[in-house]
Amino acid sequence: MCMPKHIVIVGAGQCAAQAVETLRRRGYTESLTVIGDEPLPPYQRPPLSKKYLTGSLEPERLLIRQPSFYEEHGVVMRLGRRAVRIDRAARQVQLDDGATLAYDTLLLATGSRARRLAVPGADLPGVHTLRSLADVDAIRAAAQPGRQAVIVGGGYIGLEAAATLRELGLEVTVIELADRVMNRVVCEQVSRFYEAEHARHGVQILLRSGLDAFVGDTRLRAVRDAGGTAHPADLAIVGVGVLPVDELAREAGIACDNGILVDEYCRSNDPHIFAAGDCTSHPSLRYDRGVRLESVDNAFEQGTSAALNMLGIATVHDKTPWFWSDQYDLKMVIVGLSQGHDRIVLRGDPATRSFSACYLREGELIAIDTVNSPRDQMAARKLIAARARPDPARLADIMLPLKDCAG
Repeated sequence: MCMPKHIVIVGAGQCAAQAVETLRRRGYTESLTVIGDEPLPPYQRPPLSKKYLTGSLEPERLLIRQPSFYEEHGVVMRLGRRAVRIDRAARQVQLDDGATLAYDTLLLATGSRARRLAVPGADLPGVHTLRSLADVDAIRAAAQPGRQAVIVGGGYIGLEAAATLRELGLEVTVIELADRVMNRVVCEQVSRFYEAEHARHGVQILLRSGLDAFVGDTRLRAVRDAGGTAHPADLAIVGVGVLPVDELAREAGIACDNGILVDEYCRSNDPHIFAAGDCTSHPSLRYDRGVRLESVDNAFEQGTSAALNMLGIATVHDKTPWFWSDQYDLKMVIVGLSQGHDRIVLRGDPATRSFSACYLREGELIAIDTVNSPRDQMAARKLIAARARPDPARLADIMLPLKDCAG
């Protein structure tokens, strides 16, 4: 593979920032351009629903790298611009201002967008999503003590926002369609623990409750659930998941299926186009299936892998994924993917507010949810990667370190 003379990266998030840093650190000195539709250089998103929402973190501290880093490393930042078309034959990217950028190699790091709800009133002022800095600035302006907030969705984002808004002194109601919170990613024991914690902090969680409409004239006044009950609301946050931003790729004829399809080297079906981060569906060799991961860790790792492969350094992307969520004084870390498990072993008592849920499939440890249990999550990373088959009785014995339970 010849060294590309022009690399263009579409997207300016964690994945793009990591790709840029890897390229320059590995000695790539040729033309490098980043296109981002937000006016800021790459910034961290996880603090948005927590410290930034509370006002305890300034915008400048969200930046992954200061603007001077990109200037010093000769990176052209086309911020506040959107890529609207890829001409694969000419190897060019067209921007929304009419400009075109030539590339030898293109990296699509377009990320994901908040899923919106097709219900009446969804476009009323006062109805928010929580994905970008601008989203949170709007929520912060409305989040005054004593006001009433309704959150639609009991996943990570919804529950993190609920915890933060309670800290700010708002009354909070969460509407969740499923029969328990975070039902897609954690087991029932972990769900029930978090439901109890939120109730203890004064959050009302309505399970098995659909959404009928956002109600208001010129702005939001209430949220009406599927049962017809109207919940007064000064603001609402819709946290019902995200969608991959893959339209640019689709329109260019790049293969997509729940994200941009890439191989283990982060290559699309076009040899000159790579993709990484939330926008991709990639093969997990560890779990023997295609996955699309919405996590900072995957954006970081896949951004690194993509950069190395663009330089001709063959690098298989096959990391054990991990995720985290901060709610109140609880840190939950999930290592691995639990789908397909046939047994759950609980380590510790949830009443102590420090415990773990271990997921086994045919005796193999495939994932773990840890709550305020850093030793378990660190040990689990090695055990899951090694396809360990721990003895369930030893696994349940909290007096035994997790690292000593395999064999």
